[in-house]
Amino acid sequence: MADREQQPGHHMPEPNNYGRVDEEAQSKELKRQKRKKLILYIAAFVVFQTIVIVIFSLTVMKVKTPKFRVRAASFETFSVSASSFDMRMNARLGVKNTNFGPYKFDNSTITFFYRGAEVGNAFVPKATAKFLSTKRFNVTINLSSTNLLTNSELGSDFNSGILPLSSTSRLTGKVELMLVMKKKKAVNMNCTMEVSIATHQLQNLKCK
Repeated sequence: MADREQQPGHHMPEPNNYGRVDEEAQSKELKRQKRKKLILYIAAFVVFQTIVIVIFSLTVMKVKTPKFRVRAASFETFSVSASSFDMRMNARLGVKNTNFGPYKFDNSTITFFYRGAEVGNAFVPKATAKFLSTKRFNVTINLSSTNLLTNSELGSDFNSGILPLSSTSRLTGKVELMLVMKKKKAVNMNCTMEVSIATHQLQNLKCK
């Protein structure tokens, strides 16, 4: 049989590689976009973790000095004369702990003064102020002018009806954070107050 002659204008289809090139380009672009997103996610995560760590270190892990205060007081006995006084005071104390861990403090002493002269003291037992809380406790102090030297101001204070007092104390202890970290903290008390001779009450109590 004679070979069929190729008709004019009819060509055999040539292979087309453009479609394959487009697919490869799209695939590379998708991979590039995925890598870019992954890098952005990792960078965002690192930034987020850094912010969390900074906030954590500035709040939870930052150790603050607790506060030790005379909160109030009442009198069991109250004896005042023109030149002397003898009282038994029940003082309510508080150790305020604003840390995210307990504050354990050792035994101490609280001392009361009249115009700089010691007139009484009491034992402060060791205890623990829990995290973000205030440890409240009472101590009883005998306040007496027996050991005071002759003081002309005592008579004038009695006449004014006000007996000025101050108190000082120092607690030493440790703040525990995350059950592993312990930080030593000393707490100083400095309070001033007035005793009303007429009402037998404490007033104008200020601590710093």
